[in-house]
Amino acid sequence: MGEHWLKAPEWSWNRLKGETGYVHHWVQPLAEMEEIPNLIVYGAPISRSSISVSGASLYPDEFRRMWRGFATYNLDEMIDLTSFKVADAGDVAMHTTDILLSHQRIQQTSAYLAANYPSTVTCMIGGDHSTTACAVRGIKEVFKEETIGILQLDTHLDVRDPAELGPANGTPIRQLIDGHTVKGENVINIGLHGYFNAKPLIDYAEKYNIQMVTLKQARRHGLINSVQDALRQLTAKVDRVYVTVDMDVLDISVAPGVPASTPGGMTAAELFDIVLEIGKHSIVRHIDFVCLDPSKDSAVAETVKTGVYAWLQFITGCVLQTR
Repeated sequence: MGEHWLKAPEWSWNRLKGETGYVHHWVQPLAEMEEIPNLIVYGAPISRSSISVSGASLYPDEFRRMWRGFATYNLDEMIDLTSFKVADAGDVAMHTTDILLSHQRIQQTSAYLAANYPSTVTCMIGGDHSTTACAVRGIKEVFKEETIGILQLDTHLDVRDPAELGPANGTPIRQLIDGHTVKGENVINIGLHGYFNAKPLIDYAEKYNIQMVTLKQARRHGLINSVQDALRQLTAKVDRVYVTVDMDVLDISVAPGVPASTPGGMTAAELFDIVLEIGKHSIVRHIDFVCLDPSKDSAVAETVKTGVYAWLQFITGCVLQTR
């Protein structure tokens, strides 16, 4: 667990002493922090493993650039986030052409962070959804005796066959189940809808007892109630929960910067409410935000802004744990 592939991000802020109030003032490089952070954020900038053409590898840098537009004070909750210590560990160094080697580096880096900061929440910024399987495997290397559950916010099941596609972004949940890293019964997907999962994929999910909560069902029951139920179920069965947020769970009208976004998905406000609730639960130790392609975004970068907002909502939930 001593090896990692973290490097300084290609783009970061130059902070002046005494500056406060905005996210780019607040987040500190991990190498410069003297205390144990509450949350570590790191990038996994790969999208060569995406089934559809994607520039999601660009997102970690654009994510950081957008920090300047967000204050650390959440007016809705009347909370200043600066008491919560957030460190930026940089990005996992990707090999230019070798996808499997890049995936191995993500796994090793996730294991390194989990081993060296066992009490710290980790947040990976993708990259495409193939990165999730790598991160969960790395975490499992460290917490071998623990059971990991997955709460997935996604339009897709992501259980396509790696034997057919390789370790692509449509396969991470199947990789983890077939590899015995997680059990299907410990995977809950909220956000499925419409005509975007072929019947053989539904059959696989049913065979391995993946719990599928469609967006229609979640709205009828109440989105917050659905998330609370999911986390309650997982808490009774697992030791830690990994949350993966595929930004294609959002409706295409609010997420132009997502290659696989679809009509009928979540509104931005619904996602914000959900990740705020998720952050309130101590069983959640890891989260990622994946599949956001800044090169497809609008001129005002609405999808990137939505991604940063969702991340801050999760952190707000973490702060509310202590209230």
